[in-house]
Amino acid sequence: VQLQASGGGSVQPGGSLRLSCAASARSYRDFVMAWFRQAPGKEREFVSGIRWNGGGTFYANSVKGRFTISRDNAGNTVYLQMNSLKPEDTAVYYCAADYRLIYSTLVAGKLDYWGKGTLVTVSS
Repeated sequence: VQLQASGGGSVQPGGSLRLSCAASARSYRDFVMAWFRQAPGKEREFVSGIRWNGGGTFYANSVKGRFTISRDNAGNTVYLQMNSLKPEDTAVYYCAADYRLIYSTLVAGKLDYWGKGTLVTVSS
């Protein structure tokens, strides 16, 4: 599985950004993709995830109601729409993927496939 993330940048508080992660895999059956982030001096944390089959979505409490994860069926791309951004959202964002994950494993970041990070900076 290969993952390519893009869409990071700088934005003022209250602004929006959309991250994209293009996946290339032999199969998408039971596929799960997710976004994680790591702020300077902090541990990596789960942000959001989506199941390929059924489209179930998951969010960290810190982003619920502000971020939306979705996927493009035809293009095998996952998006993270980030609205009402706050300075504390500043981090390197990583997309990740795996197969047949249970929720606890997903949130713990125990995924086998990771893309390179993209930096999101929220500052006035």
